[in-house]
Amino acid sequence: EINIRLFFHLLFKKAEIFCCIDLDTMLPVYFASVLRKKIRVYDAHEYFSQQKEIITRPKIYRIWNYIERYFVPQFYNGYTVAESIADEFRKKYKVNYEVIRNVSTLKTLGETSVKTKSILYQGSINEARGFEYLIPAMKEVNASLFIYGDGNFLQQANQLIVDNQLQKKVFIKGKVIPEKLNEITTKSYIGINLVENLGLNQYFSLANKFFDYIQYCIPQITMDFPEYKRINDQFEVAVLISDLNIKSVAKAINQLLNDEALYKRLENNCLPARKAINWENEEKKLVRFYEKLIISHPK
Repeated sequence: EINIRLFFHLLFKKAEIFCCIDLDTMLPVYFASVLRKKIRVYDAHEYFSQQKEIITRPKIYRIWNYIERYFVPQFYNGYTVAESIADEFRKKYKVNYEVIRNVSTLKTLGETSVKTKSILYQGSINEARGFEYLIPAMKEVNASLFIYGDGNFLQQANQLIVDNQLQKKVFIKGKVIPEKLNEITTKSYIGINLVENLGLNQYFSLANKFFDYIQYCIPQITMDFPEYKRINDQFEVAVLISDLNIKSVAKAINQLLNDEALYKRLENNCLPARKAINWENEEKKLVRFYEKLIISHPK
């Protein structure tokens, strides 16, 4: 229904450029842009066909994979959120997409607040976010874990807390408004960003929380995946985990809790990282992309 309605909407919409966001709006944008001879752009927020919920459902995967293979090469202009995805598209579909990362705005840092040695997870409590390893790992950690968010793994996460008898150490706090979450983040000691390697979309990911932790100078535990490693090689803001299991998570957390020199180094490295990686810089690339597109396609 949304594809049909969008197609007819675009037939009469006054615009020079049609931009589809991910594959689920690609078909109406393609056909409407062809009929109306408009410029078309693909904004790949993620590697859509490689999402876990798609690659684990063969019939659904065949549909989206066909759309991607046939139609992405028809979108000569585009951008995506990671170098790895841009490289993959270049190899598979012969398109040269810009990289415009979905990063946090530059946050205002107040006076350095006194941090308690608390561990923070913010974001969706969903499958493939490593809760099966993170929660049991807390039995080996002398600190509390606070989880802010909601999602399809909430019930299982609560059960993991009970099964591991961690009711006094792991707390699921639910959803909070962004302003409140920012305040909580500034007072946290370690940020957690775990992702299971289930499909290329996960493997090439750059989570929003990764950049939020950087903005508030919170050293973090994250994955040794290509995009995180690329940034960490440049700025060293995180402890990277190669194998996602209970022992590796506990070891990484304890390393940050107990090694004050390492912690201080990562904390200080967040300062140049936050000034280099923020939306105020990325949005300039987005504006330049459309400016060049308009100049190269005069009316």
